[in-house]
Amino acid sequence: MDHDYLLKLRQHSTWRLLCTDNAPLIISFFHRVFIVPNCRSIKQRELAEKLEDTLFHLRQIHKNKYPKSAKAYLTDWAHGDNAFLRKYYAENSDEPEFDLTPASEKAIEWLHSLEQKQFIGTESRLLTVFELLATILQTTQTNPEQRITELEAKKYEIEAEIARLQQGEVISYDPRQVKERFYQLEETARSLLMDFRQVEENFRQLDRNTREKIAISNKNKGDLLLDDIFGEQDDIGDSDQGKSFQAFWGLLMSTAKQEEFNDLIQKVLALEEVKSCEPDELLPKMKYHLLEAGEKVQRTSSSLVEQLRRYLDDQVWLENKRIMEIIHEVEKSAISIKQTPPKDKDFAYLDDTKAAIDLAVSRTLFRPPSRPVIADEKLSTGTAKFSSDLLYSQHYVDIEMLERRISKALQSQSQITLLALCKEHPLEKGLSELIAYINLAGQDNANAVIDTNKEVEIFWQSSEGVDKSVKMPSVIFTR
Repeated sequence: MDHDYLLKLRQHSTWRLLCTDNAPLIISFFHRVFIVPNCRSIKQRELAEKLEDTLFHLRQIHKNKYPKSAKAYLTDWAHGDNAFLRKYYAENSDEPEFDLTPASEKAIEWLHSLEQKQFIGTESRLLTVFELLATILQTTQTNPEQRITELEAKKYEIEAEIARLQQGEVISYDPRQVKERFYQLEETARSLLMDFRQVEENFRQLDRNTREKIAISNKNKGDLLLDDIFGEQDDIGDSDQGKSFQAFWGLLMSTAKQEEFNDLIQKVLALEEVKSCEPDELLPKMKYHLLEAGEKVQRTSSSLVEQLRRYLDDQVWLENKRIMEIIHEVEKSAISIKQTPPKDKDFAYLDDTKAAIDLAVSRTLFRPPSRPVIADEKLSTGTAKFSSDLLYSQHYVDIEMLERRISKALQSQSQITLLALCKEHPLEKGLSELIAYINLAGQDNANAVIDTNKEVEIFWQSSEGVDKSVKMPSVIFTR
């Protein structure tokens, strides 16, 4: 870990996240949204709403900070190769989804390790080291006699422990030892869940490399499948990471192991020593977290096989070779500029899909433009041939006056019905004024209730002196 290596490491996404100005916002938001609920992917709309709520509360405390919108921040955090979020489109979906990158999760885990721990167990870790060393030596032992000797020693220890139990001796951990091993169990479980994003990223990188080979290769299909694709698929399955994941997935898919896993967790959480540790919701839901994370990795690993199937299905379109050539050129261009995407939106274009034909018979005949004749005459005052009284007798309902009436009535009481309000201020404009009251009650920001279960009758007198009434649901205005 020399100077030049650390200087180069500063470009790593984990380092850049810790050094960014908005690190408290980014890390706290990622931890609350992704890590705490162990969420593996969130749709853009849902994530933007959660971030908008977070920004609203922070802006109340920190004035003039975080000026961008939630969508703009998500775009910045998911941009480039060293992004803090991975933005992608799920299958059969046109809405992007987001997930944490392994680098961002490492930054959060490192910050979590800085917290002051009230209890640090060392005995359990040392015993774990001893057990791992012994397991490695035992499983790699090729000498049958040495292996038999070790098993005989274990057998003697087990028989001696059985004899002590039969004599009534109680052999158990003290509360300190139980707590120490439980804390180690929680830490191991969190690390296991955190590793899944890195495993998925490694599989995705292998898959991405394979797709790039398909796009830029000049080999024929048979040679490419035989030499590169199938070989790459075997490398994924035969790699140490691939073998380890397949072993994990087979173990997790066993119904007996799942039941045993749940039974062990419930028994451990029922211990009084463990209850005093105030465990979180991680372990009770550990099986579901593992299934969700493992399924996501399994889908990523299987996507290579799906890509092979689609590649073989391309033979259907081989009749139109020009289309395949254009697609091939677009793929090559996309790979060549993926590190430095162009800022200009019109960086690529396609020829028109139809011929531009301009027939002579389709042209219209020439028409000279018409010029209006403007006479130079003096304007004189004329007389109207209709009555203009209607222009000065407009029927107008003053909405602001109605609002003032409601506000004044609510100053002395907490609520008032529309019926009582009409009795206090009789309707002057008739039905149109009543509809204006109802429109005020139906607005989103109005403090009003429309009771459809109760019917009232409101009376008024028209301008001609005729008594009129209407039956309608009861409307109640409140403060």
